[in-house]
Amino acid sequence: MVNESIICAGFGGQGIMVLGKVFATAAMEKDFHVTWFPAYGAEVRGGTAYSMVRVSEEPIANPIVEQATAAVIMNTPSLEKFEKNIKPGGLLILNTSLVKAKVKRKDIEVIPADLTEEAVRLGNIRVANMIAAGIYAAKTKIFDKKVLLKVISIMAAGREELVPINVKAVELGEGSGSFPTPHPEAQRAEGSL
Repeated sequence: MVNESIICAGFGGQGIMVLGKVFATAAMEKDFHVTWFPAYGAEVRGGTAYSMVRVSEEPIANPIVEQATAAVIMNTPSLEKFEKNIKPGGLLILNTSLVKAKVKRKDIEVIPADLTEEAVRLGNIRVANMIAAGIYAAKTKIFDKKVLLKVISIMAAGREELVPINVKAVELGEGSGSFPTPHPEAQRAEGSL
């Protein structure tokens, strides 16, 4: 039975809200009950931001995630804030490009990934969130690549030029085992969902 609670957290501008919306929309495409709860820091871009997504086969009474089955953590302050909120046996997708702190928990599965560097390698720093979406989809099997690609198309309506780079990011995440060292001359480009 599907009953997922996901926390996505990082700096404003890292696509945290978009990542939560992608998860929520993908779950709706699979006919699950869904809630999406965004929370912004005082500064928004550059400040802390997080979103909570709940996905269930049953109706959901409360959108707040107190104990997550999975978390996507994009920076050190978010790790410090939310590591304790992951259920024992839960999943942590950790952006090791920006998080240098050690994970203290030994009772959760940690998938370290240089999300920011890999996004730069793809040519767009802003698609680190979509790499994380691909990792989550591959690991949990709640929704597949086909659903994620449909969601990308829906969310990029009117900005279709953003679809190819976001598709590449999801595919990279789905196929990730370990990432290569980033190329020092990788370009930082604009244009994520």
